[in-house]
Amino acid sequence: MIFQTFDYPTKCKKVYAGGTLCSEAPQNLSGTWEFRADTPAGVEFAKLYCNGKNIHEMCPEHLQQEWQEITGKWKAHLNAFIQAKISLEEHCIYELVPQHFFLDFCRVKNQITEHVLENHDRPKNYNFLLNLAALSENIKTQPLNLKTSKLSGLNHHTATRNFLKKLKKTEKSIKYNIFGTKTGRLTTEPNSFPILTLKKEFRSIIEPNNDLFVELDFNAAELRTLLSLMDKEQPKGDIHDWNAKNVFRGIERKQAKERIFAWLYNPDSKDHLANGTYDKKEVKEKYWDGKIVKTPYGREIEADGFHALNYLIQSTTADMVLRQAVKVYDLLKGSKSHIAFMIHDSLVIDLAKEDMGLLTKALKVFSQTDLGEFSVSTQVGKNFGEMRKIKWT
Repeated sequence: MIFQTFDYPTKCKKVYAGGTLCSEAPQNLSGTWEFRADTPAGVEFAKLYCNGKNIHEMCPEHLQQEWQEITGKWKAHLNAFIQAKISLEEHCIYELVPQHFFLDFCRVKNQITEHVLENHDRPKNYNFLLNLAALSENIKTQPLNLKTSKLSGLNHHTATRNFLKKLKKTEKSIKYNIFGTKTGRLTTEPNSFPILTLKKEFRSIIEPNNDLFVELDFNAAELRTLLSLMDKEQPKGDIHDWNAKNVFRGIERKQAKERIFAWLYNPDSKDHLANGTYDKKEVKEKYWDGKIVKTPYGREIEADGFHALNYLIQSTTADMVLRQAVKVYDLLKGSKSHIAFMIHDSLVIDLAKEDMGLLTKALKVFSQTDLGEFSVSTQVGKNFGEMRKIKWT
């Protein structure tokens, strides 16, 4: 049975199924549009079939006119509530709109959901997307502990004032869009706290809800991904130190890091020392057919010759990192600690002291990837702006 759930605010939870609204979910539920953490096992989520397309884009032709009319009326109702200063955080939406209209809205949404589930193939990576949706939902439900007073001494800077002004219009939680890019890298929703673009000077306002932030960060993840795609063994320790000694013949680490990334991200670079160790041409020919990049995780990305290798490395790395984050999320289930957020190649755990014993396991789980064992650095701090690197074994 196809169904939709409404629970904003929490006291207003209702389930639409079989043409009626009910307070408790009926039996034999089979599919709904969007992931929810409390959905019974075995339910399929149509949105995960759509590769990021929204419900309006997935609406079949025979329902488009009716859906447009219904959503137009929906927007009109919402605007009326805003004008009347009626808070939807305090009132149940289905009690504010005519019941026949709300039922029509649910009916057509069910029909679109059913159409998607019946007429589109289940993605090969559906289980991964489901796990990632669960992790993203868990992060969204953990409000950030923000101390904006820490920026009071910087109010004379225009950038600080603009940031604080913007913060008033955003949620105090992080809402990831798992379909935000074609490579699989996460983006955030427009009303989310801007964790992915947050300037370093503003990071100190984020404090843990528990006792400590612990960041697990892959060492040169994309460079290590390239080695894995070449079927080469991963160097132990810091790869930039390794490159300085073994690839670039004794230059300083900082120079080695700058040189290898300048080579990696520029397809036209002809650094003969880097080329001697890392064979970009071989990898590109293996995973790009001239039009489509096919990653080890099953993504297919249209690309020209200039972008093909970058898409391959970025996408493979993103999928690997997120799979490792899901594993850490599973490890922390049942504990007070949780993943606070993810930033590209790292994740930050909001750690409770009572869970300190889980850190060694988390580090091990995070480092042992499908692409090999990747080195991981660990940082800890009482806020996200003052993190210090530690050795953890």
